[in-house]
Amino acid sequence: MSTWSPSAAHSALVARQQLYRNIREFFYSRSVLEVETPLLCQAPVADPNITPMQAEQRWLHTSPEYAMKRMLCAGSGDIYQICKVFRAGEAGKRHNPEFTMLEWYRVAWSHKQLMDEVAELLQLLLAQRFNQLPIVHLTYAQALQNYAQLDVHHCSDAAIAQRGQALANADLDLDRDGWLDVIMSHQVEPALAHNTLVFIDEFPASQAALAKLSSNAQGVQVAQRFEVFFNGMELANGYQELTDAQQQLQRFEHELQGTDRPHDANLIAALEHGLPDCAGVALGLDRVLLHLLDAKNLAQVLSFDWSRA
Repeated sequence: MSTWSPSAAHSALVARQQLYRNIREFFYSRSVLEVETPLLCQAPVADPNITPMQAEQRWLHTSPEYAMKRMLCAGSGDIYQICKVFRAGEAGKRHNPEFTMLEWYRVAWSHKQLMDEVAELLQLLLAQRFNQLPIVHLTYAQALQNYAQLDVHHCSDAAIAQRGQALANADLDLDRDGWLDVIMSHQVEPALAHNTLVFIDEFPASQAALAKLSSNAQGVQVAQRFEVFFNGMELANGYQELTDAQQQLQRFEHELQGTDRPHDANLIAALEHGLPDCAGVALGLDRVLLHLLDAKNLAQVLSFDWSRA
């Protein structure tokens, strides 16, 4: 196999150009400002489930979230960005360590309003292959109950670990949320409705990351966070953004325990200055292109995949 030539066909490169044009026209028509932020940062992501990479004694960003929030704190208003992001991991059909992300923030919006806009954008971007895309909304608890027969907010850690071990066919060193991720990826996601945009929200409070918390209809504390799935694949992850600097610092310190990673002091300082109420979301564009072109492997939609980069 030649490794000098692109892994994507010319038609896929043209489709990517059209995808970016559609996105830019979508946001231009809505007066959302396109911005750029640095790829190399002084502090990495805090999320222990994401492994960052380093270069020149700095960290390649795993998403532009921290820097874009600093812009929001400085009064940018609604913003979006299309950029490369970097996450260590095994390169394969669904993941390339260097990939393209669309991230955007809406000031004074709720995450439920943002879900509607995500659906509208995805329907536009995928329209060439999927003329009409139904939309389904589930809470995290409903998804686990419907497709894994688990009462996620009330079942024990042991029950969740036992299910996860059976699905993974291994006893891994995982906590409750780690095993829930296994159940989601191995049992729930493959069972979700196909050719349908499936929104799952009200994540467990322990998986809030940078999202606000609230109580659901049953009085259980949940994260105001959503994910979007399409044909068994996660496409987007969104939050009602946490604006409290002290809560965010406490979450960073908890997540970074046992690591040598620093927390992003510039983000905390910006939050202390004041983050306006807002909702934000990150969308993986290579995966959108994969579905649009009915490709079987991310390499088919990347100019040069990881093995040729």
